[in-house]
Amino acid sequence: MAIYAAAIGRHCSIQLQPLDRVRGTPTGRPLRRAAVIAVARKAIEGYGDELNAVAAENMDFAPARRRVRSAFADVHRRLDHFLFKMAPTGIQMEERYEMNSKGVEVFWKSWLPKPGTNTKAALFFCHGYGSTCTFFFEGIAKIIADAGYAVFAMDYPGFGLSQGLHGYIPSFDGMVDHVIEQYAAIRAMEGVRELRHFLLGQSMGGAVALKIHLKQPVEWDGVLLVAPMCKIAEEVTPPEPVLKALTLMSYVLPEAKLFPQKDLGVLSFRDPMKRKVAELNVISYSDKMRLRTAVELIKATQDIGSQLKKVRSPLLILHGAADKVTDPNVSKILYNMANTNDKTLKLYEEGFHCILEGEPDGRISSVINDIISWLDSHSNKN
Repeated sequence: MAIYAAAIGRHCSIQLQPLDRVRGTPTGRPLRRAAVIAVARKAIEGYGDELNAVAAENMDFAPARRRVRSAFADVHRRLDHFLFKMAPTGIQMEERYEMNSKGVEVFWKSWLPKPGTNTKAALFFCHGYGSTCTFFFEGIAKIIADAGYAVFAMDYPGFGLSQGLHGYIPSFDGMVDHVIEQYAAIRAMEGVRELRHFLLGQSMGGAVALKIHLKQPVEWDGVLLVAPMCKIAEEVTPPEPVLKALTLMSYVLPEAKLFPQKDLGVLSFRDPMKRKVAELNVISYSDKMRLRTAVELIKATQDIGSQLKKVRSPLLILHGAADKVTDPNVSKILYNMANTNDKTLKLYEEGFHCILEGEPDGRISSVINDIISWLDSHSNKN
């Protein structure tokens, strides 16, 4: 995934926003004034001014994101997308907010098999950059739960419905520790601790899942990765002097939105109609990347790239062969270097980045079935 410093276009307005007036910093420290690139959210076609005004609200902090999600609840229930139209009924769902040991209120959700169904194993999801576990993954989770799996997912601090400055990752390792803590609490719950436990990571969530495995090498029964961001190719990595300069700047203006971000929709969704549906993921972070976040992602992938030989878990890697967001060739490197005999790599011809959400219906179904088949083959092992 290319994360590179770029010149700010002349039409982008830079202004000082008094963030110290806003409560809710995830780090507990006073907020500094930060340079912010003001970018208006594009209007969602086919929806009225009232909903578009809601979607255009400042969602820097969780209370606003939660209000916006509630306002779009009826819209989300009627989405014209394979994942929602084909989602099974009768799945047991629960949403919770919990304060963790670091004083951050974390949102998490569960999808359990229908009552009376034997639960085969537990699957823990790690979402991608800017995303949430409450939009497309809702449909994916229901299908997997209907196959007999307990599915759990959380929003990282600063993303989705969890507390924190939107799109801000002050420390990638710190974010991973939040996930480890939350999932440890869920794994210890009655009815879950008796099961086998698997990690599923998508895009940046693949990096999160790999970091969790590297920190907890014997605590998980398998790792499933979908288009993982596990290493940045050398040709798109900033030179060392540039990276050092960016790192120093990130201590001065960590929250600044200084990395212009392309509209990745065209590169991520092969099906243009599904790309339109993605615009309704209104609590996703789609603004310019914050400076500290960009530096942390570069550092995290460099760290993971240096430890690929330490990956010892049973491993499933699924990647679109035409992915221009995360490189499928890097998934091949991971597959070759992973120190396990139980590993599978599957590349989907012509597949873009979002093979679980943005492909033709038949392809999406095939990818989800590949996940379920792999889980089935690993859930009954002694």
